[in-house]
Amino acid sequence: MTEKPSKSHGRKSIAATLKPRELMEDAPDLAGVWRAQVITLLPEAFPGILGDSLTGKALKDGIWQLHTTDLRRFGIGKHRNVDDTPAGGGAGMVLRADVVANAIEDTRRRAKGQMPLIYLSPRGAPFTQKMAQDLAAADGVTLLCGRFEGVDERVLEHYDIIEVSMGDYVLTGGELPAMVLIDACVRLLPGVLGNAESAVEESHSNGLLEHPQYTRPAEWEGRDIPPVLTSGDHGKVAKWRREMSEKITAERRPDLWSKRKRN
Repeated sequence: MTEKPSKSHGRKSIAATLKPRELMEDAPDLAGVWRAQVITLLPEAFPGILGDSLTGKALKDGIWQLHTTDLRRFGIGKHRNVDDTPAGGGAGMVLRADVVANAIEDTRRRAKGQMPLIYLSPRGAPFTQKMAQDLAAADGVTLLCGRFEGVDERVLEHYDIIEVSMGDYVLTGGELPAMVLIDACVRLLPGVLGNAESAVEESHSNGLLEHPQYTRPAEWEGRDIPPVLTSGDHGKVAKWRREMSEKITAERRPDLWSKRKRN
């Protein structure tokens, strides 16, 4: 049986009519480029939304690369089984340690430099902007997408895998969280955002939520743009934005506000 090779994406000549899936063609590894490696049972889900807009343009331009490893290739037996029933009984299925380990070893052979190994899990540490900044400053990241009831604990322990959660809720798999994490990192890479200041002033970049934004028309449905924003006084604008950020953070995220006050 012929196995399908893992897919790499990045620095391709893409016509405007091509779709994100067509970024999935094999591409050579590029030195010094931030790299996302995703171990998944659904490699066809990628690049998904990452192939559009700013992240998609950056992928085409070779600012970052995406590589997917099909976990099914490492399955056991004729049917390439990747899971089994939970030890001790219970509902659902658990991804096997031996299967996941083989996929990790195969993927790690292509890893270069500092690339943390992360398992997307609802029991993991909350994903934060600070984490995105740290990962963007690394050489890339390797992501393990779970399915079913999760992954055999032994493989997590053996590879000292970092567990990361996107929130206090449960999804059917780790593919969507993986895309969220990659997006949050890629947009911080040099050359991705049109204006680098956008990443400096936005929510969570300095421990505060972002201030309100306005644009034309000056009046809409009886609501005007705050006069200070059209005053031309940059000092007053900066002061207003700072005060609004603090007000919104205190009202909507008292946990962040308390942490900021302590620091």
